[in-house]
Amino acid sequence: MKIKHVRCIQLNTPVVKPGPNTRPGWNSYAIRSRPIARFSNYTRVDGNQPGTIGKVWVQITADDGTYGLGSCALGPMAAPLIDYFIAPMIEGRDPFAIELLNDLIWRSHETFQGGIATAAQSGVDLALWDLKGKLLERPVYELIGGPSHKSVDLYATGDDLEWMRELGFKRFKISNPFFYEQGSEGLAQLEEHVAHARDVVGNDAELMINPVMSFNADMALRVAERLRPYKLRWLEEPLPPWDLEGHKELKRSMTWTALATGEHHYGRKSFQQLIAARAVDIVQPDIEWTGGFSETLKIYTYAEAAGIETITHMGGNTAWGQHFAYAMPESSQAEWFMDTDVGQPVADKLMPGVPAMKDGRVTPSDAPGFGLEIPEDWIVPWDYAGQKRAVYTT
Repeated sequence: MKIKHVRCIQLNTPVVKPGPNTRPGWNSYAIRSRPIARFSNYTRVDGNQPGTIGKVWVQITADDGTYGLGSCALGPMAAPLIDYFIAPMIEGRDPFAIELLNDLIWRSHETFQGGIATAAQSGVDLALWDLKGKLLERPVYELIGGPSHKSVDLYATGDDLEWMRELGFKRFKISNPFFYEQGSEGLAQLEEHVAHARDVVGNDAELMINPVMSFNADMALRVAERLRPYKLRWLEEPLPPWDLEGHKELKRSMTWTALATGEHHYGRKSFQQLIAARAVDIVQPDIEWTGGFSETLKIYTYAEAAGIETITHMGGNTAWGQHFAYAMPESSQAEWFMDTDVGQPVADKLMPGVPAMKDGRVTPSDAPGFGLEIPEDWIVPWDYAGQKRAVYTT
């Protein structure tokens, strides 16, 4: 068996319009800070933030016609790397030799490891695992050891807390409107935001917040101290990934809530440094950014050996995240990102074949590979000419 063809594709998915009994969800209007929030016109999640770039899908076809599908972030930038750099390297090789193929890709990166290159590798790796499962006629979670849980517990990310509770969630992660340059006034607004969330979800629910790299170490500790009465389960990614010393300082000082991070750490080596320094309580790799399923399994092994849990970023909404959390013992839950309008069925934003959550839990498909059921007529070649230049309001 050989890999016949590797190509980038896009999916012509039908547009699902919200029903008449819905209202816009939090993700269309909530102010969320990221490092670029220093510039006030880039503080909203409304498509006006640099970095909010769509996915590219990867199709890897074996010489018997069976194909696997994967996807990765940073599509317009990752696609040329996949089509013109990675594809020629792995076409004609054994599709079952996933470790060898990943090693070839990693060793070829030389001058551009991390970031876009690692995201591109993610899409290729996921397509390889999907293909392997289909060729062996087994779900991917069985290929990595089988189920470790009856189902995958989920936490919901978003600010539509009443709606999320109605859907059956018992764990919640809210947005962060505060950037460190806003000082004491912004800190007071943040506390009001968190206090309201705690009132809505109740004292017994797990509550988390995600600053998305918007703090420095000093402000992160001030925030953690200010929010101490609200008993946060974890403070997520308060610092940029390169600030290892800041993570170490914060982890030593913040003893009353867990420090979680990792969605912007790319590849196992960046996680190995974080884990070896004991600078984190929970690692959160994104399977579509950090190098794929294979790399996430390696990160999990590093973390598990150190007694650190792995909870993938955006894992609950994807087939790969569901399979990972279902199989790995030290992955107690997965994130469900609420990207539907209030009142809209959560299944509307899922790829065909990806099970929807019910009562705060989900069980992955037992179909071969990742269980995707994407219709053939949705799959078209990646349209390089049709990619549009980003436009931001200034």
